[in-house]
Amino acid sequence: MSRWEGFRVMDGAEQSDKSRDREIAANESERQITGDVRVSTWAIAVAGVIVLIGFAIGWLLLRR
Repeated sequence: MSRWEGFRVMDGAEQSDKSRDREIAANESERQITGDVRVSTWAIAVAGVIVLIGFAIGWLLLRR
C-alpha cells in the first residue's frame, strides 16, 4: 500500500474554488464583526438613555 494512497491531488479549478471560498468566508467574518459592533453601539446608547431617564425621574422625586 502506497503512502499517498487515498489522497487526491486538487486540480486548478478545485484550488481556485477553495481560494474563493476562503475569501468569501473572510468577507462574511468582516461583515459579522461590523454588525456586532453596530448592535453593541446601539445597545450601549439605549442603556445610556434609560439610565439618564432613571436619574431624571429620581432627581425629580427627590426634589418634591
